[in-house]
Amino acid sequence: MNNWLLKLNLIAKKEPRLIIGLMSGTSLDGLDIALCEISGSGLTTKATVKAFETIPYDKAFKNQIQKIAFKKTVDLKHLCLLHKKIGALHGQMVKAFLNKINLASADVDLIASHGQTIYHAPVRSRSKDETGNATLQIGDADQLAVNAGIIAFSDFRQKNIAQGLEGAPLAIYGDFLLFKNSKENRVLLNIGGIANFTYLPVNGKFEDIISTDVGPGNTLMDQFINSINPSLFYDENAKIAALGKINHTLLNALLNHPFFDLDYPKTTGPELFNLDYLTAALKKTAVKEISNEGIMATLNRFSAVCIEKAIKKLVPSLDNTPVYLSGGGVHNPLLKSNLKLLIPEVQFKNIADLGINPDAKEALLFAILANETLTGNYRVFGGQTLSMGKISLPS
Repeated sequence: MNNWLLKLNLIAKKEPRLIIGLMSGTSLDGLDIALCEISGSGLTTKATVKAFETIPYDKAFKNQIQKIAFKKTVDLKHLCLLHKKIGALHGQMVKAFLNKINLASADVDLIASHGQTIYHAPVRSRSKDETGNATLQIGDADQLAVNAGIIAFSDFRQKNIAQGLEGAPLAIYGDFLLFKNSKENRVLLNIGGIANFTYLPVNGKFEDIISTDVGPGNTLMDQFINSINPSLFYDENAKIAALGKINHTLLNALLNHPFFDLDYPKTTGPELFNLDYLTAALKKTAVKEISNEGIMATLNRFSAVCIEKAIKKLVPSLDNTPVYLSGGGVHNPLLKSNLKLLIPEVQFKNIADLGINPDAKEALLFAILANETLTGNYRVFGGQTLSMGKISLPS
């Protein structure tokens, strides 16, 4: 038997396992690296994040990704080259991370890599279709495995697509295993580039929970701030948005889109919520005098309203269901203030209250997917298989 496959068999039997989760989201700000210690599988899963770091992309590399990310027409040569480059770079970043925490590649059992989303295309986003749901993440996992010297699991979303689902959000699986509770209902709200949440009713079975995208999180704010000041990639502490006033005419135009009439669960991305979306809303309203600060304030409220509408639609008992926040939105005080204003009956908490670094949660959840693929009992998920991810060997 191939020695690496033999090693996989041994890893499946050991307790606990050290798995590195990698996440690079739609914000394109860098690579989240979470070293996770995971024991058990299914309903016996226990996980802790032993070390975490976000390694930022430099401006030149981010610009390379932006040339092809979320665009309908791209340079295929650039896409091909970047697929290899991202995989190799992520492998090198993992090695640098391990050196910093004094671990060797041989100490780590697996890498679980989300990859870099380039395009997400749910069938409901198109008027004519012959293909169905589709999504594309790049960052060649063979390059990752070879450069890091660790077995890599990658491309998790494709199995979900193959089952006829939308490929997102995949947080539902890890959220169910790690955070379901016998005493309280919970909403786990992740505000990244796109905002999504999982609703976990008390003692709920997998079939009882809902996980869905709701609309933009940080993506429109990040894109706009970068368009007016290329040296900025986000509005730190909402300093700019806090100086503006909400334009409710523009806000209503932003909310006037067929996406918001689709049934839940649903998925979306910057393919829809981008600067063209904002420009179209501005033209529709014929708003002439609005400052950049006013636009930022309105976009901030827009993200909050998208979250508010979905939570009110899907969560039956708001005053008895705390909302645990994670993702970049945790660091946006105005966005949190808007949420508290719109849903005053909800108690907003930080996922850190449940023992998880809010910036590391998504990377951890992909580590959980790799763990389930290797060791899990798929019947825990109502018959939905969790054999997600393609396996790449270091040699």
